[in-house]
Amino acid sequence: MATFLLLLLLFVAILSLLPFCLSAITMQPSEKETLFQVMDSMSPDRVWRVSNPEPCTSGQSWPGIECKTGTDNYLHVTRLDFGFGLNPRCMQNATFPSLIFSLPHLQSLFFMNCFNERRTSLSFPVLNESSPNSYNSLQQLSFKSNPSLTGKIPAEISFFKSLQVLTLSQNNLSAKIPDSISSITSLIHLDLSYNSITGTVPAHIGLLRNLAGLDLSYNSLSGSIPASIGNLGQLQKLDLSSNKLTGTIPEAVRSLSDLSFLALNNNRLSGKLPNGLYQLQNLQYFIMDDNPMFVPLPSEIGNLTRLQELRLANSGYSGSIPVSFTWLTNLSTLSLENNKLTGQIPVGLTNLGKMYHLNLSRNMLNGVVPFNAGFVKRLGRNMDLSGNTGLCINGSDRYYERADVGVGLCGDHGSSTGTGLMENESNSGSIRNLGICQFRICSDIMVVLGFWGVYCYLL
Repeated sequence: MATFLLLLLLFVAILSLLPFCLSAITMQPSEKETLFQVMDSMSPDRVWRVSNPEPCTSGQSWPGIECKTGTDNYLHVTRLDFGFGLNPRCMQNATFPSLIFSLPHLQSLFFMNCFNERRTSLSFPVLNESSPNSYNSLQQLSFKSNPSLTGKIPAEISFFKSLQVLTLSQNNLSAKIPDSISSITSLIHLDLSYNSITGTVPAHIGLLRNLAGLDLSYNSLSGSIPASIGNLGQLQKLDLSSNKLTGTIPEAVRSLSDLSFLALNNNRLSGKLPNGLYQLQNLQYFIMDDNPMFVPLPSEIGNLTRLQELRLANSGYSGSIPVSFTWLTNLSTLSLENNKLTGQIPVGLTNLGKMYHLNLSRNMLNGVVPFNAGFVKRLGRNMDLSGNTGLCINGSDRYYERADVGVGLCGDHGSSTGTGLMENESNSGSIRNLGICQFRICSDIMVVLGFWGVYCYLL
């Protein structure tokens, strides 16, 4: 009898849990219908409601959809991916389905290479607070490589109060960055690169204090870099390259103590680098080619001992290569080509054991190239010293023969001759011909040295 009562109680308990078990393996009908409408408007791969009637159930889902059980014991769509890998393909004439934000538990949304034919734009509809929506749940929003995605970034982007990652890269977006974007204080990564965005870098960007990555590269931004950038104390990557920015780098960058990547190349920045820059001891990549700087190459860069890549080409830098650059023991790439650098190459560069790319071409450097055999062999054709008429290679250093570094042989006394056919013997006060005497050189010598010039000419 006791056994029977125990079994009866167990049966009743199972019956009481059955509704919860059943609801946990299905979706709410309204959410499921919204999902099917979105899929029907976006992807031609199948008739979704027929082939996948329970899309959150094991065996009926597809690559690119993720579901989780909510506190209400229903299954909810939390992620949708379109257009890449094994994910659903996008229709040729697909347009942006704003209905998708009616999925109330959506956390991640990705569109890659989806909008290619028919022009479309972003829209975030105003919904009643009572209406189901993902404005509070969405954490990642990504639109990448969509050439037909045009127009501006809507001010309503601020609806997403929990957004951590916003990627709107490689589209055809234009107009200004909306000020409202600064109200999404939960943002950790913001990427608006490779668009046609105009205007300035908004000063309000400094309110996004949780940002670890900011990429606004390859747009048409103008004006100066706002000092408020220094408020982004957790920033690790800052890329403002390939815009039309002017002025100088603000001193406020000294506050970016976690910064490891800084790219400002291909802008119109000028003047001295700020002292605060040299305080960034975590900086590993400093890329600033193609800016009209026109100042001496600063020796303080040698304080950035964690640098792995330093690119300052095509920027009008003058003076010599600082000896302090030999302190950059982690450096793998040094690009200083097409500047106005003078003097000799610091001997200590040959001791940078991690160096694999070196370009000092098209400067006004002189003297004997100081690199040893191991350095030359390691870099090989990744070293370019061409376009420096005052540089030369010691003829006894045979290991340069295969490197093709773009520099000729020195004379016997280590001075560059260009052709290696003349040498100056200042100690004896005479000029000795080595087989070929250039007419122009010898004509000048004739005027100055008289008989010895005639003798040289007749030879």
